[in-house]
Amino acid sequence: MSDTRPGLLRRVAAFFRRRSPLVLLLIGVAGGIVFWGGFNTAMELSNEMSFCISCHEMRDTVYQEYRESVHFRNPSGVQATCADCHVPRVWVHKVIRKIQATSELYHKAMGTVDTPEKFEAKRWELANRVWAKMKETDSRECRNCHDFNAMDLSEQDRSGRKKHAEAPVQGKTCIDCHKGIAHAYPKAPDTEAAKDAEPQ
Repeated sequence: MSDTRPGLLRRVAAFFRRRSPLVLLLIGVAGGIVFWGGFNTAMELSNEMSFCISCHEMRDTVYQEYRESVHFRNPSGVQATCADCHVPRVWVHKVIRKIQATSELYHKAMGTVDTPEKFEAKRWELANRVWAKMKETDSRECRNCHDFNAMDLSEQDRSGRKKHAEAPVQGKTCIDCHKGIAHAYPKAPDTEAAKDAEPQ
């Protein structure tokens, strides 16, 4: 039976037939290292602030709000970047978040929030999605820097001291009280505002 595969494919197949399993294993390991290094490098580059604000939707809205927040400038000089709050540190969770973020590329291409007006119209929905994820993960990204056990409650004002002491007991997490800490609190649509105003 003659080999009818194209020339390049035939040469590649012949190359691998002539190699020992050890050589093939070494080629596979080297290829895996190159792929892994490239993948990890790309993932880390997409965590840089310059990447996050490379689109005007972020640069002209939430980034400007963030620059006015305590997470950008504060007496201690410790700065939380976009990735610190929005990307998990644990590798598995980070990859899952990056995969989820591909939907943002789709919306960028479709122009869903490509004007300030469109962005503001979607802001309530977008913020609630982030808050729900933070609630689901027990404010995991906040806890990379903030820990109830490490807080010196005596240095906090009376309200903060009381709330931070009660939060763990009540099963509350950071996002329950700190929505809008780094970005403007979005205006609820009229239907949501009416629902929130109803007595419980």
